[in-house]
Amino acid sequence: MAEEKLKILYLMQVLLEETDPEHPLNATQLCEKMQSRYDFSYNRKTIYADIGRLQAYGMQIGQTKGSSFGYYVEKRDFDLAELKLLVDAVQSSKFITKEKSEDLIRKLAGLTSNAYAKQLQRQVFIYNRIKADNDAIYANVDALHEAIQKNRQIGFKYCEWTVKKELVQKKNGAEYIVSPWALTWDDENYYLVGYEEASEKIKHYRVDKMQEIRVTEEMRLGKDRFKDFDLAAFARKTFGMYGGEDRKITLEGENHLAGVVIDRFGTDVMMRPYDREHFHASVTVTISPQFFGWLAGIGKGIKICRPEDVREAYREYLRGIIG
Repeated sequence: MAEEKLKILYLMQVLLEETDPEHPLNATQLCEKMQSRYDFSYNRKTIYADIGRLQAYGMQIGQTKGSSFGYYVEKRDFDLAELKLLVDAVQSSKFITKEKSEDLIRKLAGLTSNAYAKQLQRQVFIYNRIKADNDAIYANVDALHEAIQKNRQIGFKYCEWTVKKELVQKKNGAEYIVSPWALTWDDENYYLVGYEEASEKIKHYRVDKMQEIRVTEEMRLGKDRFKDFDLAAFARKTFGMYGGEDRKITLEGENHLAGVVIDRFGTDVMMRPYDREHFHASVTVTISPQFFGWLAGIGKGIKICRPEDVREAYREYLRGIIG
């Protein structure tokens, strides 16, 4: 009797795994599936009744018409396009290891039909990006979220890569004490944005380079600094998340490069025509070698108009490259 009561749950599982708008199953096919998969004897009349119960429960089951008449799950939490987007995000993330990427994609594939899941699995082999080689970042992210939720400061050791490809702790292993306020994903890396009391500054740290994270008993500091903090604006001005002095500068660019500036600084960037071929854009950036590298990569189509000291710093950067 108990097994009989499970029939409707197994029927729901068959519908979820084996049907979608392109792959409906009629009552006879559903009976056969129930028999082969779960050794349950079903008749078409019972199928109709249980599908009605599942619909009453809230499961959205559609019907195809004509010669291909059948039932299918009409609406799920995620449609195929959304799942493909999530798979792309997982696969392109450098901080997620290859093994973890495949595990997450398998779980995402379980949110659609078996037929649609094959489309997601095929995408695993499309990409060939450099991936992280350890899973420590997941524990780090959990610890950081815990600290933010509990409104606590954190202590950690911060690392850097050596020419021997070894990750070594900076400052001879001295502990950093930071108030964590936000996590952000920038330039394919995960960063913590927090307040450091020692320097009285907002700083950022690569999560995969943090070790021995501990949640302290001290309450977070810097709340006033984050009251109106715009994380998106912070990321736009901080190239590659490298620190430096924030400056307001004016760029002069050829008109065909307007999209490059908008892509970097957003549609709110202040732009105005300068002459028939050029525009001026006022932007706030963190002056760093990464910003100058971005500018040099565009070429002679964009230049710094002012201030003069930033123009000269850019010249020095270029002279240093030339050697």
